[in-house]
Amino acid sequence: KPPELPARKLEDFLCFPVYSANLAFGKVYRPVLEKLGLTYTQYVTVIALLEEDAQTVSGLGEKLFLVSNTLTPILKKLEAMGYVERTRDAMDERQVRVRLTREGRRLREKTSAIDLGEACGLTGDQFESLQKEVVTLRDNLVNAARSAN
Repeated sequence: KPPELPARKLEDFLCFPVYSANLAFGKVYRPVLEKLGLTYTQYVTVIALLEEDAQTVSGLGEKLFLVSNTLTPILKKLEAMGYVERTRDAMDERQVRVRLTREGRRLREKTSAIDLGEACGLTGDQFESLQKEVVTLRDNLVNAARSAN
C-alpha cells in the first residue's frame, strides 16, 4: 500500500487565496461600479484606455489578458453606453482602434471614489510592495504557461 499523502488544506494552495482575494476585490468595487452601470471588466477596460487611448483591440486584449471573443462584447457594450468608439485603423484596415469618448473620459472623476487602500488594510509601502509581487507572480505564471505549450 502506498504511503498516504498528507491532506492539504485549501488555504495551503497559493492559487486559492489569490482567487478568493480577487472575489473580495469585486465585492469592494461592486457598489461604486453598480452606480455607474459598469462591470469590473468594463471598468478595467476604461482604465486601460485612460492610460493609453486609441489602442488596437488586439493590443488592449493583451494588456487585459482577454481574448478577442471575450473583449469584443465588452467593447460593444461600452460603445452602446457611449463610453468608447471603435474605428478601423486608417493605416491598416485589418486593425480596429478603440478610443474613449468625452463621456468615457469623464468616468475618471466618477470612479475616483474607488480607493482600496483602507479596504486592503495595508500601508502605502505594503500596498506597493504586494502589488509588485503579485505582478511578478502573474508574469511568471504567464511565462510558465507559454513554456508548457
